[in-house]
Amino acid sequence: MSIDWNHFTPLASLAGGALIGIAAAMFVLLNGRIAGISGVLGGLLRPSKGDIGWRAAFVLGLVGAPSVYLLFTSLPHPQIDAGYGTLVLAGLLVGLGTRYSSGCTSGHGVCGLSRLSPRSLVATGAFMGAGFATVFVVRHLLGI
Repeated sequence: MSIDWNHFTPLASLAGGALIGIAAAMFVLLNGRIAGISGVLGGLLRPSKGDIGWRAAFVLGLVGAPSVYLLFTSLPHPQIDAGYGTLVLAGLLVGLGTRYSSGCTSGHGVCGLSRLSPRSLVATGAFMGAGFATVFVVRHLLGI
């Protein structure tokens, strides 16, 4: 494996990570809520009075940001080396893991770890460990 130096963007990645961290910190400080996507979206699916507005705005921002980005430049064209069946299975497994861990990678990995949550530390370790194991099995044992 080697690094694709033509597409290596450490400064842009650092800036993006800092913006995510700042946004998550502002969200919890100003609203007292965790910016975990599964929790925000789940609250829209099970709405409670007075709770829909900010959740809808949050999700619209997530969906709308690429549209605004498109006004200035083109979206990148990622290459995904997997079939639709693999992608569907992966999505289902991620959803199952999100449900079992009571949160997603953004909620546990970004927001939970920054709050020093022991539950988030365990969940993030499980996410990462499962990812490492999956890549090892698929790439090195199965050779796919």
